[in-house]
Amino acid sequence: MRVVIAEDSVLLREGLTRLLTDRGHEVVAGVGDGEALVKTIGELDAEGALPDVVVADVRMPPTHTDEGVRAAVQLRRAHPRLGVLVLSQYVEERYATELLAGSSRGVGYLLKDRVADVREFVDAVVRVAEGGTALDPEVVAQLLGRSRKQDVLAGLTPREREVLGLMAEGRTNSAIAKQLVVSDGAVEKHVSNIFLKLGLSPSEGDHRRVLAVLTYLNS
Repeated sequence: MRVVIAEDSVLLREGLTRLLTDRGHEVVAGVGDGEALVKTIGELDAEGALPDVVVADVRMPPTHTDEGVRAAVQLRRAHPRLGVLVLSQYVEERYATELLAGSSRGVGYLLKDRVADVREFVDAVVRVAEGGTALDPEVVAQLLGRSRKQDVLAGLTPREREVLGLMAEGRTNSAIAKQLVVSDGAVEKHVSNIFLKLGLSPSEGDHRRVLAVLTYLNS
């Protein structure tokens, strides 16, 4: 896996680099602001060396507000094949919504505290690099909480909402069944009901799992 890291804290940037390289991945570049990130990805793409995934902080210089996430959104539009995983100190709904409102392929939003769990973090980076999704449980909880106010998920039962939240965390049906202490068949039934109630047709393929969570973001 080839990775570009965008983080203004040199200590954290070097720590992430060491963490990933120790596990056999290649960090091809490390930058400290959003402008440098966009420029670096453009140069790599021009060389035919687009990385698999970008790991970027939400807040970076010069204003330390939304430079990182704006760069991430720009990159997702310009390079659909590029996985983008953003890290944030807190759940910032507006930024999460902006990032997740486009294509469901290869996107992640994690709280920085998750980096402390090395295995969980590396798994998330790999999942996003492979075109999957990695959403922090707290991000999911807050976005789903907001969505209830919009009545997007009004037709779902409490159990279906619970299953939907676990789906958004990137868990498989078997993992959800284990978490809820139910059968795989019961989870499959809940998932099918979620797709039906949210109007997601079979033609959407595996991405229906992500679209089920993202539907309310575009409401």
